Amino acid sequence: MAKNIKLKEKDTCYLLENETIYLRNVKVSDVNDRYYQWMNDCNVNQYLETRFVVQSKEKITEFVKSKDGDTNEIFLAICDKEHQLHIGNIKLGPINWYHRRAEISLLIGDKDYWGKGIATQAIQLISDFAIRQLNLNKLTAGAYKPNKASIKAFERCGFKIEGEVEDYVLINNAGIALIKVGITAKQFNLKNCTESKF
Repeated sequence: MAKNIKLKEKDTCYLLENETIYLRNVKVSDVNDRYYQWMNDCNVNQYLETRFVVQSKEKITEFVKSKDGDTNEIFLAICDKEHQLHIGNIKLGPINWYHRRAEISLLIGDKDYWGKGIATQAIQLISDFAIRQLNLNKLTAGAYKPNKASIKAFERCGFKIEGEVEDYVLINNAGIALIKVGITAKQFNLKNCTESKF
């Protein structure tokens, strides 16, 4: 469970943190050689729809600019606290304010941080923010079925598998299922309340 979660908000400027990582707005200055390499690395982007288009720094910059100040799609950098290093991104949105629901998507771009629980921590932080600060009632996410690490990261945060959409995408001309996961505010709060007793 993420601890010491803090939120600072001023002109849609966010900071969410725990002991290991922090999440803050993605900035145009983040679009450097490292970010560019992530988006064009076939191991990093193998489960991203962006893999079909070669990503230039200009395209990445345009995307980052399009999310700046967008309160319906909150786009945050995942940063390692100790080294003050941008290692990936997480997005909350689009947000449906009428039904109080949103989707979460993320990318750990720096492969040195794979397998270290960073995705789980980032999901926990943004879920806590979405439910406790934004008063959202339902969070969802989707992952290609072979992307077991992503599915597990969501499950560790209390998300449940809610369905499987067969042949959702084609990879090497073979149909691959999409696994849909979700959690309600009630389930999230109950999980965290239970964990805090141990």
